[in-house]
Amino acid sequence: MMKTMARALFLFSMVWTLSGCHAQEKSTTGNYTFRTGDPNGIGKWYLGREIAHVMGFQGIDWLERPNREKEESTSILLQNMDIRPGDVIADIGAGSGYHVFKMAPMVGKGLIYAVDIQEEMLAALRNNKDLWKVKNVMPIKGSEISVNLPENAVDKVLLVDVYHEFDHPVEMILSIKKALRADGKLFLIEYRGEDDGVPIKKLHKMTEKQAEKEMRAAGMKLERNIGNLPWQHCMVFVKN
Repeated sequence: MMKTMARALFLFSMVWTLSGCHAQEKSTTGNYTFRTGDPNGIGKWYLGREIAHVMGFQGIDWLERPNREKEESTSILLQNMDIRPGDVIADIGAGSGYHVFKMAPMVGKGLIYAVDIQEEMLAALRNNKDLWKVKNVMPIKGSEISVNLPENAVDKVLLVDVYHEFDHPVEMILSIKKALRADGKLFLIEYRGEDDGVPIKKLHKMTEKQAEKEMRAAGMKLERNIGNLPWQHCMVFVKN
């Protein structure tokens, strides 16, 4: 009996050990590597960066927080974008429309594509659109691999604190490139990973160096990094 129990415990120990080792193994599929990482990440890596978990629709209140302007200087960000009447702008990861409805009156007869993958976010956005009777905002259901926008149709793309959560960053940037016009600009806004004083979890921040490396791999070139936001990079990329 004791020998049988000992053998069973030994076998269980071996299975647990092997499965534990397997969980730590590194595997690669296409552009991505998979391995155990930060609890705030999905265990999927791209060019040395672990992709962060997506913030769910439960975070709408945080997106709409009253002190967001003070923390992020949204009005300065929109000035950086040099928005003109007639512009067609895509806000990718638009959420409930915090930036969308600030940009809408600025483009006049232009158009704002408000793209999100979560139906709950889009529902909140549509409610706000109806409430404020905004005509030049078009909600779009995106996917994990595509922004689902017309080709060569967009003057400016805005990505605010969302790129680091893209499950398929390669495919998403290629999709965005197709939507951008030849002289279009991509505004990549990310909390500064170089600054430990920015009170955001590590995986939800990015360094300029890492962002440039990933965008360069997708055929985008850093035109400039406008350093006038309190906590975030305002990186402007153009087609290379």
